[in-house]
Amino acid sequence: MHYTPAKKILFIRLAAILLMTLAIFILMQMAGNPLWIEHYYSGGLYVFICRVLHPVLNIFPFSVGDVLYIAVVGYLIYKAVGLFKLVLKKQFKTAGIWLLGVVIGVQLGMLAFYLFWGLNYFRPSAAQRLHLQDTSFTTANLQAVTKLLIDSANATRARVTIADLAQSNHDIYQKAVNAVSSLSADSVNFRSYHPGVKPSLLTPLLNYIGTSGYYNPFTSEAQINYQMPVFNRPFVACHEMSHQMGYGAEDEADFAGFIVAVQSHDRLLRYSAYHLAVSEFMYSLARRDTVAFKRLKAQISKQVHLDYVTEHKYWLSYENKLNAITSIFYDNFLKANNQPQGLETYNRMVLLVMAWERKHWEP
Repeated sequence: MHYTPAKKILFIRLAAILLMTLAIFILMQMAGNPLWIEHYYSGGLYVFICRVLHPVLNIFPFSVGDVLYIAVVGYLIYKAVGLFKLVLKKQFKTAGIWLLGVVIGVQLGMLAFYLFWGLNYFRPSAAQRLHLQDTSFTTANLQAVTKLLIDSANATRARVTIADLAQSNHDIYQKAVNAVSSLSADSVNFRSYHPGVKPSLLTPLLNYIGTSGYYNPFTSEAQINYQMPVFNRPFVACHEMSHQMGYGAEDEADFAGFIVAVQSHDRLLRYSAYHLAVSEFMYSLARRDTVAFKRLKAQISKQVHLDYVTEHKYWLSYENKLNAITSIFYDNFLKANNQPQGLETYNRMVLLVMAWERKHWEP
């Protein structure tokens, strides 16, 4: 049977789609076994990926992942224009073959996402790995730890100097990297391989979608919004590098970033972590006991309070409809990747910190 070139391309692309559909199905079946993921992926293949990608991409001072995203978007726009022209010329068969190519591209992206990092979403939870399953606590427990965090934030902020706040992004990022490396050397649960963090080339866009940083799963790079308030940057750097450690869920990355930061000796880094933690704990307390919330809010120092005002004004200045749209998209993305509470997952950091406090801080 004789096939025209167009038919050959059609059959090849359909076969490729079927094969990749099968590959994705097999991958998702594996994702249903957390212990398998932990042993063979998070503790095996992913470690190899980190050892290869991190030292190579750390050579570049800019985000290779951002360049990749920009190139992909540019290519898609170029091809979309071509598709539009094909439709206008009524070349529907050629347009259909092109659309099959798009499907293949999406499938390749999905496979790359899960193989390079995304399977970490399906490993046993940090609560299980760190033996922090007992996340129950009373309102009195929550008040006590919230007060401890407020006191720590107040004291640490009082020691932060003008020079600390004026340091370059490079210095801030390097101190965060040093903190990650230090804890990594002491704890297998916070192991990191050649950690690194970079300013995102897409920072102007990140501002308008309300994002302080993001992790690129394809290049294993931690990217930071370099324009947000300086006291936010150190913790966000630790949060994104926690994703490099294999902490997939956002509450787990917040928790790991918090542990890294508070065990550092750097004033701004420690304050950045306490600043975030107070915000999260006060949010949880307000939902349980408004009287206790108001009482503890009054104990937040003037300097810390002004930082919250600065942070709020910064993000408010960029608030727009795009922010709301991306929030809906990201909420559903998290729900599709083993985080059923979506964006609310971020606030679940409180559960892990409370369990950690019970295990490590109580006499």
